[in-house]
Amino acid sequence: MKLTFCWAAKIVTWSCYYIETGKTKFLVDCGMFQWPKDIMMLNYNPFLFDPKEIDFVLLTHAHIDHCGLIPKLYKGWFKWKIYTTSATQDICGIILEDSAEIQDKNVKQENKRRMRMNQEPRIPLYTIDDVRAAMKLFNPVEYRKIYPITEGIEARFQDAGHIMGSASIEVFITEDGTKKKLVFSWDIGQRDTPIVQDPTLIAEADYLFMESTYGDKSHEDTAGKKELLIKYVNETYKKWGKLLIPSFSVERTQELLYFFNIIIKEGNFPNEKIFLDSPLSIKATEIFKKHTEDFDDEALHKYPHPFDFPELECTESIEDSIKLNTYNDPCIIIAGNGMCTAGRITQHLKHGLWNKKNTLLFVWYQAEGTLGRHILEWEKRVQMMGMEVAVNAEIVKINGFSGHADAEQLMRRAKGFTKAPKKTFIIHGEGNAQVAMKTNLEAIGFTCEIPTIKEEIEL
Repeated sequence: MKLTFCWAAKIVTWSCYYIETGKTKFLVDCGMFQWPKDIMMLNYNPFLFDPKEIDFVLLTHAHIDHCGLIPKLYKGWFKWKIYTTSATQDICGIILEDSAEIQDKNVKQENKRRMRMNQEPRIPLYTIDDVRAAMKLFNPVEYRKIYPITEGIEARFQDAGHIMGSASIEVFITEDGTKKKLVFSWDIGQRDTPIVQDPTLIAEADYLFMESTYGDKSHEDTAGKKELLIKYVNETYKKWGKLLIPSFSVERTQELLYFFNIIIKEGNFPNEKIFLDSPLSIKATEIFKKHTEDFDDEALHKYPHPFDFPELECTESIEDSIKLNTYNDPCIIIAGNGMCTAGRITQHLKHGLWNKKNTLLFVWYQAEGTLGRHILEWEKRVQMMGMEVAVNAEIVKINGFSGHADAEQLMRRAKGFTKAPKKTFIIHGEGNAQVAMKTNLEAIGFTCEIPTIKEEIEL
């Protein structure tokens, strides 16, 4: 059996892993390159495999860096099943259509430049029609059940607690009478995160593939994230400013709304509006309302209907979004995307970063090369939308809202194994985080390796 690390090795995003047995070829995830611009162009490169030869796909969750190239895979004549949870299937439907729309817009802009340079026009990676055709290949599965996928291969999806529908996947492969168990353990959420269930601990594996996004960090403010949110809300209100929150449409936005609902019910919220300025976030929230089977007890019983409260106003149209630039009262604006590389948040930053009354609150990891990362690194002027913008707004961050487990919780997960796997491959992380994770795991008896992109291993 051979595995190729197509992407997400020594980097945080763009997950895709290609497994070949004697009879079968399959993928775990098929993610998209997102940033910066030169990296995004890698999406146009050929796959490291022939899509026609892929027998099936196992999909961990519906973030674009894990599922974003599935329609491109379909265009390459992949016509078999994609196994994932029902919630992941529904979320993929909206985010992949959104991705197709963004690509269409970006390609049109790019082709204007290419025409001026007498270059051949570019075509989108895929269209909405491609997305809709690819979605017909999705095959929903339930957590905790073992599914026979094909001869000699079974899979079981366990709750990863990362976003709604996310899973760690146990893959059982039998070759020549020998059964091996591979565990793909990414992305892993924090314990006690609202709305979704806690990650399921897995007790054994022959080979473990483990994320390391926060392998060298601790989410120190996890327990106090609600109090910090109250603090920044009220401080910005007293300045009569806007609290701008870049947020990804799936999970982080819903978690924020969940906490705002609690804060309002507890009487700790000022008299202001919360604008959810993202059509994709609005659609995703409706999917969350549909999949209450994935809610934890608190969301089901203590704080039911967590996304319905009068202070929340959804701005679906571009016209309503633009009006927020001249909105003179204090307010909270939640808009995508979470790393400030695209979406409506860029307009709000263009009009609001210069203003000392405003606060920019990050609740998500900011990858290298993104506008969000530049701002977090205290650059006083940033380039965006073809202009230079002064950064005068207060810049704050709450790490506790991260959808990824920190170093301590990753180690807790590792200690859940009854014995160390034969080999653990540390993926989905930057250099320091991976080295720290490797050191910590080896201290408890694990044998670890940090693979590189395109590396092939025999299992």
